[in-house]
Amino acid sequence: MQSDRQASLADGGADPLLCLRNLTKSFGRHTVLRNISLSVASGEFLTILGESGSGKTTLLRILAGFEQPTSGEVWMAGEQLDPLPPYKRRVNTVFQNYALFPHLTVEENVAYGPRARGVSFDEARTRVTEALTKVRMQSFRSYRPAKISGGQQQRVALARALVNQPRLLLLDEPLSALDANLRRQMQVELKALQREVGITFILVTHDQEEAMTMSDRIALLRSGELEQVAAPDEIYCRPATSYTAQFIGQSNLLRAAVRHGIARTGSMEWPVNAPEGSVLFSLRPECIRGATASPGAVRFQALVLDSAFHGASELVRVQTGESQTLTVRSSQRGLLRGNVELEFSPEDAVLVRESDA
Repeated sequence: MQSDRQASLADGGADPLLCLRNLTKSFGRHTVLRNISLSVASGEFLTILGESGSGKTTLLRILAGFEQPTSGEVWMAGEQLDPLPPYKRRVNTVFQNYALFPHLTVEENVAYGPRARGVSFDEARTRVTEALTKVRMQSFRSYRPAKISGGQQQRVALARALVNQPRLLLLDEPLSALDANLRRQMQVELKALQREVGITFILVTHDQEEAMTMSDRIALLRSGELEQVAAPDEIYCRPATSYTAQFIGQSNLLRAAVRHGIARTGSMEWPVNAPEGSVLFSLRPECIRGATASPGAVRFQALVLDSAFHGASELVRVQTGESQTLTVRSSQRGLLRGNVELEFSPEDAVLVRESDA
């Protein structure tokens, strides 16, 4: 069940900070974004997730003011943003390559924005100190970017954005250049920082794990259209479409025929609340387990084809008697071998819309 915060964020909150209204963007005859409508709450961490070419970076550039929409509007706190140039928006961007000035110190990099905007020397110095303290980089204020690590450069880039006191912070895949361990650490730190400063963050990424770890909500883009917008647990456990089910994590897609409230595929059948005819279900690998005496479970025979080690779990491919291949996630290595009897709960098979090819 969603928390009160998640419920409030589900539609951008009662009084959203940011509203996108029917945004469309075309480059010549090529349409990159199609009728994007989305509300974002004040203080929300929203991730725009999508594969390469889905339009996520173009959407971020429109919010920042670096691109103009072909049609549609962008509103923030009751003010229409799309006619405004970037410097007149209370919006800052942290870029993938951080874009730090190599000849300036950490302190000078962070102070550049306020001074360019005419902020007094004393106020700029106070803001810089506060921003560097928030990202724990105050002791490195005299260093140049080449003398600090990638994770530290990322913190400086964040401080440089925060020092301008934006209402909206845009992050363009800011962790992609970091190694896996540092990226996981920075995901936690970035989420904690967002909670501390209370600014609305919009992150663009193609990394599902990053989106699941950091977001209040995920907006999944596919070919320039919103496929699903939901909290991470909902988008994983209740995917709306077959594309969402396969893009977010791993999923087995079961095509079944529904008749008189019973879904059937091969030797498997279970009660459903679904329309009559051919339908599609998403079944996560971890929802399939070795057969027990669980009442109401859907049981079936399978042959183990192969397995792959995945740290705390093992991914096992099995083939049912109807030659359908399924993936099973097991927490115990070597438990599934040869001919096995497996089961899943009917409620774990989630009805999804079939996505267009």
